Amino acid sequence: MIGDVLITSLLCENLKKSYPEATIDYLVNSNTLPVLENNPYIDNLIVFNEKEQKGFLNLIKFSESVSKNNYDVIVDAYSKLQSWVNVFMNKAPVKISYKKPGREFIYTNNIEKHEEAKSHLGLSIEHRLALLQPFGITNPIATEPKLYLTEQEIEIAKQTFKNHKVDSSRKTVMISLLGSDETKTYPLDQMAKMVNHIGANYNVNILFNYFPSQKEQALVVYNQLNDITKSKVYFDLLGDDLRSFIAIANECDIIVGNDGGAINMSKAVGKKSFIIFSPWIDKNVWATFEDGINHVSVHLKDYHPEKFIDLNNRKIKKEVNSFYSLFDFELFKIKLDEFLIKHI
Repeated sequence: MIGDVLITSLLCENLKKSYPEATIDYLVNSNTLPVLENNPYIDNLIVFNEKEQKGFLNLIKFSESVSKNNYDVIVDAYSKLQSWVNVFMNKAPVKISYKKPGREFIYTNNIEKHEEAKSHLGLSIEHRLALLQPFGITNPIATEPKLYLTEQEIEIAKQTFKNHKVDSSRKTVMISLLGSDETKTYPLDQMAKMVNHIGANYNVNILFNYFPSQKEQALVVYNQLNDITKSKVYFDLLGDDLRSFIAIANECDIIVGNDGGAINMSKAVGKKSFIIFSPWIDKNVWATFEDGINHVSVHLKDYHPEKFIDLNNRKIKKEVNSFYSLFDFELFKIKLDEFLIKHI
């Protein structure tokens, strides 16, 4: 969700820059609010709380309340059941979304998705920016989502690094240790091999990205590290919440590891990235800003394309563990080294 919300915030920025007098509201789930704090291109946040507003009747009530804002245009970048109900009930004269069979009647403008990326931005960004076409915005000004930290947040993160005695003479690598769920998490034994390789061969500080509730999984990786690597890991340097994580990521130099919110947030504060995609995730969609230099990614399909013939993402997800078992760190070690040598 964080990646979706961040990328979709580009619509707000482009609309505000093109139509500065317009009021731009952004409807989001409550758990993604921290990534939109201080965003100067959003006038109002309309918050959907999935726990409090669960159920079809509550969705109807929520949609009715949103419709009272009398919007001129609705842009549905989500295009799933929840948003279909919300858009259908809204009285806005212009409704924009992606073209989907059987759903065209809900919208006045149905935008076709293309299947191959046309630029280094990646399909996820290109698809969002295509939703600006009905506004006459064919060459968007903003193409990179951004996060906005306060000076106080930046200073607190700097002080946190000092309190943990992080070696300021070395560059700092954030490890995106865990995906949003098990199907998006690179096997922990292979992750440990990768972290050991970084620790043994590069003079860096290493931070682990995990929630306190995930400490047990983080320890599984940490306990497999050799003493040299452990001496470079600041295991307990964590943020208390999403905003503090963003500020900590801002103090790092690069991020390496599982695709997900941590990667997307790090990119949004200008950090370089090396991403390991889950076998069932479409790399073409989420490999944003892929230039082979500052942003690099790997997917099992890069090394074993024959394993993916005639399989869709749903089938791959069901057998994700068997696919992950083929995704040995040795496959992309050289590619990781090329990335690290450039930036460390």
